[in-house]
Amino acid sequence: MAAILRRLEPEQTVKSSTDIGPIISAATDVLGADGLSVSLLTEDEKNELLWCSGDIARCFEEMQLTLGEGPGPDAVRTGAMVWVPDLARTRAERWPVLSMEAPDLEARAVYCFPLGIGAIRVGVLTAVRRMPGPMSAQQADDAIAMASVLTAHCLNHHALPGTEAGGGPDGPPQVLNAVIHQATGMASAQLSVPLPQALARLQGHAYGSGRSLTEVAKDVVDRRLRLTDQGNGSPTPPSVVDKD
Repeated sequence: MAAILRRLEPEQTVKSSTDIGPIISAATDVLGADGLSVSLLTEDEKNELLWCSGDIARCFEEMQLTLGEGPGPDAVRTGAMVWVPDLARTRAERWPVLSMEAPDLEARAVYCFPLGIGAIRVGVLTAVRRMPGPMSAQQADDAIAMASVLTAHCLNHHALPGTEAGGGPDGPPQVLNAVIHQATGMASAQLSVPLPQALARLQGHAYGSGRSLTEVAKDVVDRRLRLTDQGNGSPTPPSVVDKD
């Protein structure tokens, strides 16, 4: 981990996903994880996925985004580490909806390390595993050290290395979140409701239809789906799509 952290120091040149990819992969291995992700806190108190390694990390972040609850949001809100060695044994009252979905998730253990200094909250580093079980003391120390270095990058440069072109090791997660923001604005206009309520409607439709929030947002933006007052949503007539 010491070697990895040296490669993340400010004086090192890390300009693209090609540069950051090997660093993330190495950190994933050192932490004994199957996937890593970093999300930053936005002005409206939402978590923006900046980059992630592995489908398991991406899918778990999508689940938290769709449900609006989970260890990641808790870590950012409280500024404290949130460790879940076995998601399947999570108390229902802690994350009511996530606890129902947990048995079917590929991720079985999740460890969230907040990015921040004192009262300054920046984001969260999340490690996920396919097998339940605790982190070792050394792995926990390494993750804390990595979170500290990533915090410095965020505060000094307002972005993590490898995001200048809007991408991470597995593509541009910012674009996915931009789709959600655009869909929220469209839903707000369609329903004549505030943005937070429009986002809640999108989340409700996503969960009710068994899809991710990103998938539903893309349908709204592409005018394949229109939310209505009578229900969670209805397909847009083909003729309307053709006109656009």
